[in-house]
Amino acid sequence: MSSSLAARGDHPVYDYKVVRQFSVMTVVWGIVGMAVGVLIAAQLVWPGLNEIWAPYTGFGRLRPLHTNAVIFAFGGCALFATSYYVVQRTSQAPLFGGWLVPFTFWGWQAVIVLAAITLPLGMTTTKEYAELEWPISMLLTVVWVAYGIVFFGTIAKRTVSHIYVANWFYGAFILTIGVLHVVNNVYIPVNLWKSYSVYSGTTDAMIQWWYGHNAVGFFLTAGFLGIMYYFVPKQANRPVYSYQLSIVHFWALISVYVWAGAHHLHYSALPDWAQSLGMVMSLILLAPSWGGMINGVMTLSGAWHKLRTDPTLRFLVVSLSFYGLSTFEGPMMSIKTVNALSHNTDWTIGHVHAGALGWVAMITIGAMYHLLPILFGRKQMYSVKWINIHFWLSTVGIVLYIVAMWVNGIMQGLMWRAFNEDGTLTYSFVESVQASYPGYIVRFLGGAIFLLGMLLMAWNLWRTATVPESEPADEVPVEAKA
Repeated sequence: MSSSLAARGDHPVYDYKVVRQFSVMTVVWGIVGMAVGVLIAAQLVWPGLNEIWAPYTGFGRLRPLHTNAVIFAFGGCALFATSYYVVQRTSQAPLFGGWLVPFTFWGWQAVIVLAAITLPLGMTTTKEYAELEWPISMLLTVVWVAYGIVFFGTIAKRTVSHIYVANWFYGAFILTIGVLHVVNNVYIPVNLWKSYSVYSGTTDAMIQWWYGHNAVGFFLTAGFLGIMYYFVPKQANRPVYSYQLSIVHFWALISVYVWAGAHHLHYSALPDWAQSLGMVMSLILLAPSWGGMINGVMTLSGAWHKLRTDPTLRFLVVSLSFYGLSTFEGPMMSIKTVNALSHNTDWTIGHVHAGALGWVAMITIGAMYHLLPILFGRKQMYSVKWINIHFWLSTVGIVLYIVAMWVNGIMQGLMWRAFNEDGTLTYSFVESVQASYPGYIVRFLGGAIFLLGMLLMAWNLWRTATVPESEPADEVPVEAKA
């Protein structure tokens, strides 16, 4: 497809092979990561599941596997795929780097596979979102540097003068994640699979949550805002509502986000001023976050009717609603008095998944449904009806999940803070666990429904890639025909 266009002189030959590879693996790793998540949710409902292949399948071993799989395997592949696609299209230039391009794909898959082997074996640094031991961490660093060379090299060789705002977000995400990863992963190796951080005590905790929260801020926010700023206007066939606002959004977000990590350490040994600074910066962060959300939603001005017939656009727009929800909830939870109730409860789990499933997964799925037909030379996905079913499965699954965790979390916080007149605890910890049990059942059901939607997406992808265009599963919607 790109070759024929290049022959007419419309644009250069783009490298869609690596985009296609990362896009397919986005779906594959999404299913794997979410299946592990459903399994560990089931382990809280049926604790005996922890003993099937103990200790390798216990909750403590599988939980970091789940987080790494959904963040770095599913989310990472989506960011590689979309950034490689967007930077080529907006720069009007093929990818820079030659052999570095396939190296980033195979190197990233190697990191993921090594994580899937070592984490169940208990080989871990114990740092959240940075559990991979030093040899894998070093490989990840090499792959990331190669990624940066490819991306910024493509920007440098662009044939247009302007750098579209989506590339600003992708570029900030690549640079910041690289710095965060290197600084947080300075270790003293003991042997091949064990090392210790060079930092100690409170310093180690602060470095970790400077990394951990900005992994959320730049990997799971800035990178996916790059997706939003390209794929929402493309799918809606409308210009960005305000390009000026998008630039303000960019600079405000990256300036403030790096200061917010300390809110993870409220009521800890961290100096009180640092805790308060993290809280204040988290509250300020609400403004640029909502500015970006409003910019994305208002891009549909004059195109709202398309939501009736375009489930792909629904994925993209609903993801923005969850982005607005989670970026309001996060700053509120950073307030010390609120955090005293929410900390270490399932409320935090609900908040994380409102962002991870509602924002990250939904916008990824929408972007993939836009991309996959292009990458396989099709006019649309094999079945638009299946996309619509997937949308409702995802939405229902998310709502069940996060509402169950909100209810559980507030209940847990209140039970843990309840005292008798003589100063003794009103409830034991075990009683709070028993009271949480119905919520764990609902969470399991919500996660299973969401996973079912991903399986349907995989089948739709398979049929799109293998069934000839002359054999559609259903009629092309009116909007697509237009």
